[in-house]
Amino acid sequence: MWPEVDRARSENRHELVLGGADISQRLKKEGLDAKIFELIGLNYLDIHETSLENLPDNISKLSNLQSLVLHSNKFENFNINITRLEKLKLLDLSRNCLKEIPAEITNLSNIITFNFANNNLEHFPKLVSNRKLTVLDLSNNKLKTFPDVCYEELSNLSELKLTDNQIESIPPEIKNIVALKVLELGHNQIKVVPGELALCSKLKTLNLKNNPISDRRLLKLIDQCRIKQIIDYVKAHGPKSVTTAPRDDQKTTTEKDSDSDEDNYKHTIRVHTKDSPKIVVNESVKSVREFFVGCLVTNITFSEDSFKKFIQVQNKLHESVCSKRNLATIATHDFNKLPPGDFQYTTLPPNELIIHPLNRTTTMTGSDLFTKLQTEAHNLRKEKKRNTYSGIHKYLYLIEGHPRYPCLLNSEGVVISFPPITNSEISKIHTGTKSMFIEVTSSVSLHACKAAIEALLKELIVLTGVDLDVTQMRSVDSQGGLKVVYPSKTDLCFEGGEIKVVRD
Repeated sequence: MWPEVDRARSENRHELVLGGADISQRLKKEGLDAKIFELIGLNYLDIHETSLENLPDNISKLSNLQSLVLHSNKFENFNINITRLEKLKLLDLSRNCLKEIPAEITNLSNIITFNFANNNLEHFPKLVSNRKLTVLDLSNNKLKTFPDVCYEELSNLSELKLTDNQIESIPPEIKNIVALKVLELGHNQIKVVPGELALCSKLKTLNLKNNPISDRRLLKLIDQCRIKQIIDYVKAHGPKSVTTAPRDDQKTTTEKDSDSDEDNYKHTIRVHTKDSPKIVVNESVKSVREFFVGCLVTNITFSEDSFKKFIQVQNKLHESVCSKRNLATIATHDFNKLPPGDFQYTTLPPNELIIHPLNRTTTMTGSDLFTKLQTEAHNLRKEKKRNTYSGIHKYLYLIEGHPRYPCLLNSEGVVISFPPITNSEISKIHTGTKSMFIEVTSSVSLHACKAAIEALLKELIVLTGVDLDVTQMRSVDSQGGLKVVYPSKTDLCFEGGEIKVVRD
């Protein structure tokens, strides 16, 4: 029995992470340890970056699995027994060699995220019954037609990533995806954008770059990344299959704003574009925790009660919107405790990452912190005689086995955040915090980051009852190329009409 499997069995763990060169060597010599499939209590299984070519049929025995992460392996075939995992919420088979996905994936009625990016898919099955599906990533495949997902039944589908395929057209039925917020169709073969796209009223992110768009005016707007102008132009000039008036839930943001009564707003967020520190994102984070957004919030006023509730809100969001940190992780810092200058988001080997962890008395390496947290978790399990972890201990599996850990450095090279585990004591917020730097990271998508940070800002303004000033922050690559600006003009679109957003 492999030591990782034996430890999971003896400690009755609910998660197992296997990956890297050592695991690949074992796979070549003896194959995958069959004892894995006796761990029926597992709800998270991660086998990544290995030479694994096939998944045993016994995968169906892991009936409690909620997350199955199998990215960066050598799979050519999809094991249909995966579709028998009725509790599955996340399936990541990205960066493999898959050529086909069976129609039986519609059996996964609880699925929230499908990630089949970077494979060799030429077709994708019709999806109608996966009503909880929120994210579908089919980027970097060989699709020639838009996936058959344009159904009102998929009422939660908010992110559709189809970049780098050979898709030739967008169906007018796109209007049926009423929750769509992110549509990525860059690097395809699309010539015409249908007018029905303008009926996707919640759309915040639209990428149509590097397509042979026939309308030159539209092509210019696409190159300039002006989503509002793109939507307005498509609405006015895009071909439509049927002329229909939009339903109330399909009105554009502009139309909704004009219908609403300005006096109904209870809170205001003022968005500023003045100079602020940048976040330089190192290429190495792609293999661990790729996505990052941040912003600076000022004019904060905490009472003892609202501060306590704000900390509780962060914990709740990690469980809900962030899906137990599987989708995203939030970290908050007292901006006035940080030295001036830009931040760096990068990775470091566990023994080289030095951090003063939150609520700890000393600095330690990432490796030492991981070991200490593991020991604490083991002792707590014995003391309380239960099989579940609490606090940050329950997130250790998210980095287990990784040769490098993600981290955020301040301008002096000091680690102030170690996602998804903890941030630093040196930038800890408190009741007197007036300016707060918020960062959100994700290994899944940029949309997951934005959803988490917007949920936090909404809770913050409601808790404090004071209007907020939010300053944009830019994430750039190592050469200075722009990656993300947050909040952009299409961000902070709050539903309910209680929060007004005023932009410079």
